[in-house]
Amino acid sequence: MFDRVFEVLFKHRPVVFQQGELALSPPWPAAVSVLLVLAALAVAAWAYARVGRGLTRRDRALLLGLRTAVLALFLFALLRPVLVVRATQPERNFLAVVVDDSRSMAIADREGVPRGAFITQALGADGPLRAALGSKFALRLFRFSSSTERVADVGGLAFAGTRSHVGEALVRASEELAGLPVSGIVLVSDGADTSQTAVGESLRALKSTGLPVFSVGLGREAFDRDVQIGRVDPPLTALKGATLVVDAVIAQSGYERKTTQLLVEDEGRLIASQDVTLPADGEPATVRVSFTLAEAGPRHLRFRVPTLDGEEVTQNNVREALVTVEDRREKILYIEGTPRPEMKFVRQAVSDDKNLQVVTLQRTADRKFLRLDIDTPEELGGGFPKTREELFGYRGIVLGSIEASAFTPDQLRMIADFASERGGGLLALGGRQSFAEGGYAATPVAEALPIEFESSKAPETFIEEIQVRPTRLGQTHVATQIAATEEASAEKWSTMPRVTTVNPVRRVKVGAAVLLASGTGTRDDQIVLAYQRYGAGKALALAVQDSWLWRMDARMPVDDTTHHTLWRRLLRWLVDGVPDRIVASAERERVEPGEPITITAQVRDEGYVQVNDAAVEAHVISPSGRESTIPLEFLIDRDGEYRATTMADETGLYEVRVEATRDGRPAGGDTLYVRSAPSDSEYFDAAMRTPLLRRIAEDTGGRFYTPETVSTLPDDVTYLGRGVTVVQEKELWDMPIILILMVGLAGGEWFWRRRRGLA
Repeated sequence: MFDRVFEVLFKHRPVVFQQGELALSPPWPAAVSVLLVLAALAVAAWAYARVGRGLTRRDRALLLGLRTAVLALFLFALLRPVLVVRATQPERNFLAVVVDDSRSMAIADREGVPRGAFITQALGADGPLRAALGSKFALRLFRFSSSTERVADVGGLAFAGTRSHVGEALVRASEELAGLPVSGIVLVSDGADTSQTAVGESLRALKSTGLPVFSVGLGREAFDRDVQIGRVDPPLTALKGATLVVDAVIAQSGYERKTTQLLVEDEGRLIASQDVTLPADGEPATVRVSFTLAEAGPRHLRFRVPTLDGEEVTQNNVREALVTVEDRREKILYIEGTPRPEMKFVRQAVSDDKNLQVVTLQRTADRKFLRLDIDTPEELGGGFPKTREELFGYRGIVLGSIEASAFTPDQLRMIADFASERGGGLLALGGRQSFAEGGYAATPVAEALPIEFESSKAPETFIEEIQVRPTRLGQTHVATQIAATEEASAEKWSTMPRVTTVNPVRRVKVGAAVLLASGTGTRDDQIVLAYQRYGAGKALALAVQDSWLWRMDARMPVDDTTHHTLWRRLLRWLVDGVPDRIVASAERERVEPGEPITITAQVRDEGYVQVNDAAVEAHVISPSGRESTIPLEFLIDRDGEYRATTMADETGLYEVRVEATRDGRPAGGDTLYVRSAPSDSEYFDAAMRTPLLRRIAEDTGGRFYTPETVSTLPDDVTYLGRGVTVVQEKELWDMPIILILMVGLAGGEWFWRRRRGLA
């Protein structure tokens, strides 16, 4: 609207004034025009000076000022002002038209009309915009999604591309027309860039060519009615039978406070659901859902919200994820300094869990130990491991009530390194010989643990009976949720028997989190369970000495399994994510058919030190069963890291088995899975990205349009574009605004004269 009004008043559109330079081109000497106007002004001044009565000095100044303004405008017209502009020469320049051919163009968010309809109607063979551009430029048409290619016509596009690589499309179009007189690039898209490369990198390359981009934005900037699952982050791997707690971020517009469900499906089978009250429009809500994966192997999970009435985009109600469920026994070393019930009941709690192996080492006398659940007679034959290789063969360590002096300095360092370098899980239990009371202050183990030691000389008589309650984090954490739902778990904790602690623990380290505490609700609460990340692993402190009371207290029913549930979940979480010597990963767990699968392997020796002399191979099994073997190359700048790439030329699940050897001997292996399937990223955050499209245009010297304003595009490219240009002079003397001002000023002078009795 502004441009139209401006053109009516000033004869030319704003873009002409922006690009042009003002010049005077009078048909006769300029001095003659100036003298004539000055003479007329002198006559007017003389006439007003002779009028004596009825005019004040202020009236004379006003009347003379109005007359001067009229004569100044007259002089401006006599001097024949022109705008000197450079305009592209018709039919001598090329113009690239790059249109979006992705799935988001099929979204019907403007009165039920798909976005792609504008491309078909305006830029098709008989389209008015194509005709207007074609009358001025030689057009070169391109379509793009995940790739870019020249096309003869855009009228028959399928709008089925699964990704939009906006930056790459612009660079490809500029490269295709390199060496030709190109005026610019017209980009027609919703701006939903789903590439892995930031558009800014492509813009830097494009700006060096000097080509302006004229972006045309399609679609609405916000949907009226839509629900979207923004993000879900399940783990890549999980132990068989593990309970996973996954957060899903849900946003909506048009359904505020409506109740729906978040559903979780495993290979099409419903395994969990969670009621959801949708948040306010535009605000994300985090929904936590828990479920158990009971079958081993790669599991294709779907998190979805049922389609609601009137939704404009339904494909963004679903998020998919691939989780590899491993069926193996996680080996944990548990050491106690003196016989006590805690070890017995922990062993009972996990005895039926086929995926947990708790190897116990209980000191019975000086340098004598009871060994249980060992694999070989030689295992732990000398007591606690004395080498990194032996200790790092476990995935978790549980330190019971055993004093620090029972270990050598090297062993204490190894325990801390077990978490920080090996990436294992370390759990320290309360007891008379634990924490500060066990002399662990100023040791590497104290550095690893999440708690602050209050005193290394606490009185042996200290004992406190406490009621354990979960913190806000503990209410939802997988390790401390002891019932089927968060509400049931909180209720169960409130009825659990009291336990005792002999280790005063009131503070945790910066960055540590508290899951369980005493139920007084004060700053002096006893910390019961806390954890922190420590290097590559995690370290926990459970500061009670008799959790077995949650099993054997007289108030606990005989068939109550809460104690079993707690310890199974706690130990499973302790070893969750603990790496093996060989760790294989993919750059992305989901790729498009025809895209590369990038495989990376990290290789360590038995002491978990990176090795650079291994021979590493990947055995890739395609969805059809075809197997191929590719070598992984060592990355010179990354110790212990090897990499290779293979193409995903089929749709389905790829199995990748990575194996390493050193000096001809096996060094271990790992298996990962990658899914090859068309991407659904086009449907997420699918509203028009106006800021991105404006930035592309402004950074390159172009302009941004919508279907309502695109009619001015052909003329704008003429004056803002590059290529072969000609100099034009645009007349300004006959602008309507000049006549309007002259008539207005003259009328104002006449009105004031009449008011003062001079007319």
